Amino acid sequence: MGSSELKTRFEEIYSAHYPAVATYIKRRTDAPDDIADAIAETFTTAWRRIGDVPKGEEARLWLYGVARRVLANHFRAEERRTALAQRLREEVTTWAEAMPVRDSGAAYEAFRRLSGDDRELLALVAWEGLSSPEIAKVLGCSHGAVRIRLHRARKRLARELAAAHLDLTSYGPRAVALAERQS
Repeated sequence: MGSSELKTRFEEIYSAHYPAVATYIKRRTDAPDDIADAIAETFTTAWRRIGDVPKGEEARLWLYGVARRVLANHFRAEERRTALAQRLREEVTTWAEAMPVRDSGAAYEAFRRLSGDDRELLALVAWEGLSSPEIAKVLGCSHGAVRIRLHRARKRLARELAAAHLDLTSYGPRAVALAERQS
C-alpha cells in the first residue's frame, strides 16, 4: 500500500469507528483529559499499525482491544503516581517532624533581610552542605565568582547580625572577623 492508500484507509477507519471508540472510552473513565488522551492514543496505535487493523466490523473490535489496553496502562500509571505521591507526602511529613523549629528570632530576621541571591547562596552552603565548586555548578558560574559572592554574602549577613546586636561568637569566628572588618 502506498502512503495515500494508507492515509485513506486510516481515515475510513477513523470516520467509521470514532464514535464507538469514544463512547467505549467515555464509559470507562470520566476525566475529560483522560478521555481525549485515550482516544488519541488508540487511534495513534491504529495509524502506526494500520496493516494489522482488520477489515470491516472486525476493525471496531480491534480498536476496542487497543482502547482497553490503553486504559489499563493509564490506570496502572495513575495508581503508580498516586502511590508515589502518598510516599512523598509521608516523607515530607517525616522530614517536617524531624526539622528543628525555625528560628523566628533576630538571627532569622537578619537572614530574611538579605537579598534572595544572598539567602540562596548561604543556604546552599549551610543547609545543603555544598562546596564552592558544587555551588558553581548549581548556579552555572565560575568557582571564583562563587567565592566572591559567598564572601560578600557572608559580610552582609555579619553586618545584619551585628545590627541586630546579636552575640556573633555563637555564629563562629568567621562571623566575628567579618563583622570586625565592617567596623
